[in-house]
Amino acid sequence: MTTPTIEPWVRIFSDPVATGRAAAADIAAELRRVISRKGEARVIFASAPSQAETINALLAEPDINWSAVTAFHMDEYIGLDADDPAGFGNWLKKALWNRVPLGTAHVLDPTGGAAAEARRYAELLAAAPIDIVCLGIGVNGHIAFNDPPVADFDDPQPVKVVELDEICRQQQVDDECFDSFDDVPTRALTLSVPRLLDAARLFCVVSKESKAEAVRATLLDPLGEHCPSTILRTHPGCTLYLDADAASRLRATLGATVRPTLGA
Repeated sequence: MTTPTIEPWVRIFSDPVATGRAAAADIAAELRRVISRKGEARVIFASAPSQAETINALLAEPDINWSAVTAFHMDEYIGLDADDPAGFGNWLKKALWNRVPLGTAHVLDPTGGAAAEARRYAELLAAAPIDIVCLGIGVNGHIAFNDPPVADFDDPQPVKVVELDEICRQQQVDDECFDSFDDVPTRALTLSVPRLLDAARLFCVVSKESKAEAVRATLLDPLGEHCPSTILRTHPGCTLYLDADAASRLRATLGATVRPTLGA
């Protein structure tokens, strides 16, 4: 039996800071390339503490024409007040959007009705191709809020209302986004799996040992909605950036075939 190896699209680094810097350098290079070619770039950003190192490093990258960037985010809770700091749109404004002279930022806001907001946001996304998605992977393998019970690789809906599973809700507490499990909303709006994969380039950044099993499943399990992030293997423009802790179960499974990226 042939020993599996990790594909070149997976890059492993020593710690979250090195991982975020490497991802940010590649995202910045792609932003410059797209803006030079098209005059603009349309980007979907994840909103999570796990993305903070990447965002901070991206802000330090030179020569990005942020005024040519149209930004979106990929999910939002239903049931929070519009100004709640736990809201993903509010988190992203503070972390990135308010720190650069961004061209346009489209915020998911379900406070006036989730179904209507899903339709509105789908129309905004469909106005032109999406160039870049910056995302992560959840403890349960979710991408955006496509948890295993609701993920659909053939989903006809670009944006939809979903019920959050218990593993996902607990992750929000563990990430210190909420004080208790009962504080975490039970429903959210999310971009669907096909809507995310319709972008030209995907930059997926994962750190921490709590994500190690999801990373192992992403790369080594059969393709399927039981681990939504397995679908990333099908995208020709996806790069996965891992720190050593997130890659730890790959090392345990594959041993010497898993090596840190040179220079990490």
